[in-house]
Amino acid sequence: MIVSVHQPQYLPWLGFFDKIARSGAFVFLDQVQYKEREFQNRNKICAKNKCMWLSVPVISKGKGRQLINEVQIDNTFPWRRQHLNSLKAWYAHAPHFKDYSGFFEAVYSRNWDKLVDLNVHIIKYCLSELSISTPIYFESDLGINAQSTDRIIAICKKLNADTYLSGAGGKQYLEEDKLIEARIELAYQSFSHPVYRQQYQSEGVEFIGELSILDLLFNEGPNSKKILGLE
Repeated sequence: MIVSVHQPQYLPWLGFFDKIARSGAFVFLDQVQYKEREFQNRNKICAKNKCMWLSVPVISKGKGRQLINEVQIDNTFPWRRQHLNSLKAWYAHAPHFKDYSGFFEAVYSRNWDKLVDLNVHIIKYCLSELSISTPIYFESDLGINAQSTDRIIAICKKLNADTYLSGAGGKQYLEEDKLIEARIELAYQSFSHPVYRQQYQSEGVEFIGELSILDLLFNEGPNSKKILGLE
């Protein structure tokens, strides 16, 4: 069985879901260190001819090094209203925005305390809409107490996986000899970003890639599954 892992991101990009779809089991790394200015609390949407960041403010002052499942959202900022208004401003006329807008209106009407809860809630919804049924686990529920490559090996053994699917960046830090010794096959994700219909192309705007999965869903709806090679 193939297992893959990743930190729970906010409104992840297409490659995140491709990795899950290619796996027999997926694990949220919720016990690794939270890193600022990455994709754990922010992602990009299309603002016509440029990218626009949607960032969830978090409480970091005086917290030191936090694990992802410890990070609290800073709700003194009106981020929920801002994010929903941004989605409406840039996607209201996208072909399938109304198909999904109800879910996001509900998301941004709720009070969220932990960043991980917000991220996972949205990710699971997107997985459902893409008909990706890969079993999902949390590192914190597996009783894993290891670091780096040893963490990966422990997760694979816990789930009886014989193959680990890594992102391309894993080539820079994975200790492949340890995986070989543990008899775990290492595979690297090879994701080719698809080009799909975006609402502003009719106005001569060139395709913008590496955006949140929302851009694909709002523009292509159910056809998103075919575009991602899921059917």
